[in-house]
Amino acid sequence: MNLSEFDRRSLLRAAGVGVGAAALSAWLPAWAQPVSAGIARPLPTLSGNDITLRIARQTMMIDGRRSSAIGVNGTIPAPLLRLREGQTVRLNVINELDEDSSIHWHGLLVPPQFDGVPGVSFPGIKPRSSYLYEFPIRQSGTYWYHSHSGFQEQLGHYGPIVIDPAGPDPVQHEREHVLVLADHSPLPPEAIFRRIKVDPGHFNRQRQTFAGLLADRDQSLKDRLDWGRMRMDPTDISDVTGVAYTYIVNGHGPRDNWTALFKPGERVRLRIINASSMTNFNVRIPGLRLSIVQADGQNVMPVEVDEFQIGVAETYDAIVTPSEDRAYTIVAEAVDRSGMARATLAPRPGMAGDVPPLRKRPLATMKDMGMDMSNMSGMPGMPGMEGMDMSGGHTAGTRGIDPTAEQNASAKLAAPGGAAMAHRGSMPGMDQSAMPGMDHGAMQGMDHSSVTSTAGQQSGGMGAMNMASMKMRTFSNAPPVKRGPGVQTIAPMPVDRTGEPGQGLEDAGYRVLVYKDLMALDRNPDVRAPSRSIDVHLTGNMERFMWSFDGEKMSDHMEPIPFVEGERVRVTLINDTMMSHPIHIHGHFFELVTGHGDHGPRKHTVIVQPGGKVTWDFTASAVGDWAFHCHLLYHMEAGMMRVVSVRPNGDGA
Repeated sequence: MNLSEFDRRSLLRAAGVGVGAAALSAWLPAWAQPVSAGIARPLPTLSGNDITLRIARQTMMIDGRRSSAIGVNGTIPAPLLRLREGQTVRLNVINELDEDSSIHWHGLLVPPQFDGVPGVSFPGIKPRSSYLYEFPIRQSGTYWYHSHSGFQEQLGHYGPIVIDPAGPDPVQHEREHVLVLADHSPLPPEAIFRRIKVDPGHFNRQRQTFAGLLADRDQSLKDRLDWGRMRMDPTDISDVTGVAYTYIVNGHGPRDNWTALFKPGERVRLRIINASSMTNFNVRIPGLRLSIVQADGQNVMPVEVDEFQIGVAETYDAIVTPSEDRAYTIVAEAVDRSGMARATLAPRPGMAGDVPPLRKRPLATMKDMGMDMSNMSGMPGMPGMEGMDMSGGHTAGTRGIDPTAEQNASAKLAAPGGAAMAHRGSMPGMDQSAMPGMDHGAMQGMDHSSVTSTAGQQSGGMGAMNMASMKMRTFSNAPPVKRGPGVQTIAPMPVDRTGEPGQGLEDAGYRVLVYKDLMALDRNPDVRAPSRSIDVHLTGNMERFMWSFDGEKMSDHMEPIPFVEGERVRVTLINDTMMSHPIHIHGHFFELVTGHGDHGPRKHTVIVQPGGKVTWDFTASAVGDWAFHCHLLYHMEAGMMRVVSVRPNGDGA
């Protein structure tokens, strides 16, 4: 018996009345509804050197319900573009809307005028007009395309891209399927944005309750009171949830049962694209292991996992080898557990596997505030930290770096305008750069009078130490950040979380992919040590739905972040907020600094976990202006975006 049958029967018994199943099913969430016979149609595909794409308003059917949308060539998602490395493609895009539109080729290395971001290096496509994109295909892998105009992406203006390599594909498979994950709402995106601007928790229906306290499902009473005094909500994981969204696969809802076919024993390649506007997904196929072979279009050494988290705008390719003659459920569970997209992998159409129940929703912890104390020792109540000097200096926004062994460099490289400052204390097991300059005065603008927790509890992670005086808005910890109402918190102790699986997956009970698992299949094209390093802080005010980089939103700071052609720079993204941010840079790839040296994974988008930081090395190889932003659509619209400007190097370095 699958979950939908179980829930329906349980609800009928609980009601104690002769309510028809059809009437009652209207109250069930989409993922728990009875499934249809299954849709096994492949995505419409376009290929060749000359392709025409028409952008127009239309409607789409999701689980039998009609919704307003914007599609391309009459389909949602837009047609799959099947290209080949080495070809030159001409894409004639016709805008049939009554408003400006655009297409950004996400992850493709294209000239800046064809990158498709209005106001950066491209004027946009006017209503009832066309624009010709023309560029060489310089790579292979799984990518996607979408509008960069207003909220059109939320309405369905996105589609997949698959680029076959010029030579043999190192990933061997007998069959492949493209899965485009997305979130869709009957609410107009302007209405969604307006509601979360007025009330950022408007769509959160999973707040803690008295019943949850009694059932020991949520925080303890003490922790709940502590968080309440801080005016922080540990259930605030996603801004827009399953209350507003139906989570879809290839344009189809959970009831539609989109089906990918296989023959038992085949190696099946799943090209998974997260084209959603606001939803990170946790992806798994109960009963099958996933071999991750590509991330963001770049081949990686195969990694066997049971589940992975995919951020908005990321892509992962996975190989599965189903051996049994049965149906498997492809589960893409929203990170806040408010719903799921689901599809089926089956030997024949019309089959369906069991749909697992939604798991318990995660709760944010002190670590998500950038206040992880689990590796600390010797402070009051923590053996081994007595006498430690906490008054060390802070690093500048642009600083010199000590290249690690993975760059095979030993000299200390000074950045223009500053050098790294020494820290006087030492903290075994934690990154010292997160801690210097800690101000132990009263917290500004937030009651932190009792930020304590029971020793060893994950919800607090602070042992017996009273952190009442630790400030979470100490700007000396973040020199680049501009003071203002848009910066609610500065993470006191951000840590590298690339070895962690993501919120809610810490205790999955099986192997979950982490960024540190990823190793490039081939040696990186540029293995020079960086010559300088910069910090970029991800900032926001969750109570006002204000989002920015370094405390400045795009509309208030038009000066680009400068780079020189050919220079190698280390960039550290520091998340001062309690929400994950998938950060994307246009026109370039970067190499995550995760300990794999010249085989660091190359990506174009990376999730920066709450209270965490991510470091990557970047070669400014493409002259021009490029967008750099959070790929949560409403965060970008609210200001979490900047322009990166790469200027020509006169000496050709």
